[in-house]
Amino acid sequence: MTLADRLRARLADPVEGLLTGDLNGAAPMPEGGWRAAAVLIAVTERAEPGVLLTQRTGDLRTHAGQVAFPGGSIDPADGGPVAAALREAAEEIALPPQTATVVATLDRYHTVTGFEVVPVLATVPADLPLMPAPLEVDAIFEVPLTVLLDRANYQVGSRWHEGTERFYYELIFGERRIWGATAAMILNLARRLTWP
Repeated sequence: MTLADRLRARLADPVEGLLTGDLNGAAPMPEGGWRAAAVLIAVTERAEPGVLLTQRTGDLRTHAGQVAFPGGSIDPADGGPVAAALREAAEEIALPPQTATVVATLDRYHTVTGFEVVPVLATVPADLPLMPAPLEVDAIFEVPLTVLLDRANYQVGSRWHEGTERFYYELIFGERRIWGATAAMILNLARRLTWP
C-alpha cells in the first residue's frame, strides 16, 4: 500500500472538533466575502514521512517571517484549489506539479485576514531538488510527520486582535515556531490521522 493510499484510508473516518478559523473559530466574513485560497500539505515519501514547510521572507507585506505551507490565492485560471496549490508550490519552492500525488482536499479554514483556505494534501518524492523563490521564501524545511501528529507537541497561545483575545495553537520545531492558521491546519490533519 502506498503512502497516498494509507493517508486516504485514514481520512475516511469522520472526525469532530476540527478547527474552522482564527479568532476562536469566529473570524468574521469580510464585506466582499471570503477570498479563496489554497495551500499544499506535501508529505514526503520516505520511511519516516515528513511535511514540507516554508519560512517566509521578513519583508513581505503580510505574514512576514512566518512559517507557512506553499500556497496563496486561487486565480480564475486555476480552476480550483488543487491546481492553485500545485501552481503556488511550483512558484514558491519549485516543486514540479507532476511529482505530486493528490490525496484529498481537507477542511476549509477561515483566517482573520479574510481568506477561506483549502488545504490540499499530497504525497511527493523525498529529496526533490527544491528551490525557494527569493522574494517570498527564506527557507524550505521538513518536519517529521510523527512530530506534527503528536498533540503533546502543541501549546495554546493568545494575543489581542482588534479588541478580541485571539487564541491559537503553536508548535516549536528547533528554532522555528509554527503557529496560527498553519498550526491549526496541521492540527486538523493530526485529528484526522492515526499513524500506525
